[in-house]
Amino acid sequence: MSTGLAQAPAGGRFAARSAGVLVALGALAVVCLLSIAVGSRPIPVGTVWEVLTGVLPTGDEAVIVWDRRVPRTLVGLLAGAALGVAGTLMQALTRNPLADPALLGVDIGASTAVVAAISLFGVVTVQGYIWFAFAGAAAASVLVYLLGATGRMVTPERMVLAGAAISAALGAVVGAVLLLDPAAFQQFRFWQIGSLDGRGLDVVLVVAPFVATGLAVVAVLAGPLNSLALGEDVARALGVRVGQVRLGCVLAITLLCGASVAVAGPIAFIGLTVPHIARAVVGRDQRWVLLYSALLAPILLLSADVLGRLVMSPREIEVGIVTAILGAPVFIALCRRRKLGGS
Repeated sequence: MSTGLAQAPAGGRFAARSAGVLVALGALAVVCLLSIAVGSRPIPVGTVWEVLTGVLPTGDEAVIVWDRRVPRTLVGLLAGAALGVAGTLMQALTRNPLADPALLGVDIGASTAVVAAISLFGVVTVQGYIWFAFAGAAAASVLVYLLGATGRMVTPERMVLAGAAISAALGAVVGAVLLLDPAAFQQFRFWQIGSLDGRGLDVVLVVAPFVATGLAVVAVLAGPLNSLALGEDVARALGVRVGQVRLGCVLAITLLCGASVAVAGPIAFIGLTVPHIARAVVGRDQRWVLLYSALLAPILLLSADVLGRLVMSPREIEVGIVTAILGAPVFIALCRRRKLGGS
């Protein structure tokens, strides 16, 4: 079903979409402030602003804000934007409205590498296994792409089947290692649950370049993806190099999902549901869908993180649990309302 935005004249549609971007940016700013203010020790928003602007450079509040809350919020921004955009790319690339970043084996590739880092090398810190997680995610994505190739062509159907096969195989490996190594299981479960907490600015600086590069690739691909949605033959007739677009999509998905999974663990439903929400708002133009996904996903992720801090305060519920609880019924509702059109 088309939205009002999709049916509006071109000029009005552009103005409405641009206004929506400004609203989303405002909402994102509010959520970021709440993310910094809310926690086991609440900090008034006015005090948060004073700390951020340098009016209050020292004190307990400044330490909490700069050492814990700001890095946590930045991780949420990076991971959310990465997951939202990667989910949109996955659904456009495979033409499957149920596709999410895990479909390319990114999550299980990262999980396998993290298990290996913990079990074989004794790595126990985020800073230590983030590189293993990223390498595992990248290797799995590349392997899926290679297995999805038919001669010199790569088909979405073969990529989906290759992703399912690799996920099953690597999942068995992870399960076996964790059964044989209880110590590795204890450490791995804290990463596997999905969390934004406990990451410092050093971790943010590590993943930010990968996310920025992935988003830059996406900006180049947005136009050709609109042509590809019309069919491969039409896209080729319009001058689109289909193979290069697919390869670029896989590269961007690897960078975005690898960085997100490495820094925050596997977080469910963000990359699956946000593209549908974006399409319900702005229609099917991939340029706008990708932009809205990059804004809506961190809003959703940070809101879930704030909610997890409030529900059982002063204890916290990890954001991966909150997104799973909230995401499942939201996605079911989208299915029932028939919002799952093609990409």
